[in-house]
Amino acid sequence: MRFFARHGCLESERTDGNEFLVDFSCEADLEAAGRSDDLADTLDYSRVYALVAEEMQTPSNLLEHVAARIADRLAAELGLESGYEVRVSKKNPPVGGECEWARVSIRR
Repeated sequence: MRFFARHGCLESERTDGNEFLVDFSCEADLEAAGRSDDLADTLDYSRVYALVAEEMQTPSNLLEHVAARIADRLAAELGLESGYEVRVSKKNPPVGGECEWARVSIRR
């Protein structure tokens, strides 16, 4: 999932914003969905996207905080207990040198 957001410790990151990627993966029993072909029997990707999009609009200093908030929100809203991962990536972070992406993953 790709977003424009205003996460970072520097004022310029909050003012100018940046491009972020969010990846979500989880282990799930998909047997019922495989048989039924019914969205109600599986994880609704559009719901995941909407929840992540809401969390991305709240600025945080650290990618770790963003990833943890997303992981907590998805767990609460989707009933996840374990077996999932959220990865947040920031494009061209201000590190004083060449760096294409900074990434943080939360696994639960």
